[in-house]
Amino acid sequence: MVNYKVLIKNSAEKELRFLPGMDLKRVVKRLARLSINPRPVGSEKLSGQNHYRIRQGNWRIIYSVNEQRKEVAIFRIGHRR
Repeated sequence: MVNYKVLIKNSAEKELRFLPGMDLKRVVKRLARLSINPRPVGSEKLSGQNHYRIRQGNWRIIYSVNEQRKEVAIFRIGHRR
């Protein structure tokens, strides 16, 4: 099985900086697991786009998968509100 490269866009990196300590650890672990399985159980494809979303606790992660390059690009990390 080939691992995917996880790329964190500037907007998502900025949002990561404001996560509370324990939430930050959980989200980072979840991002690392995307390199192994970019479409884990619980991920949903967003309608009309080539993006997916997963939840980690109260946080939502929006990302896309590029199969040719074997990359996962993280676009947003936001509170579910």
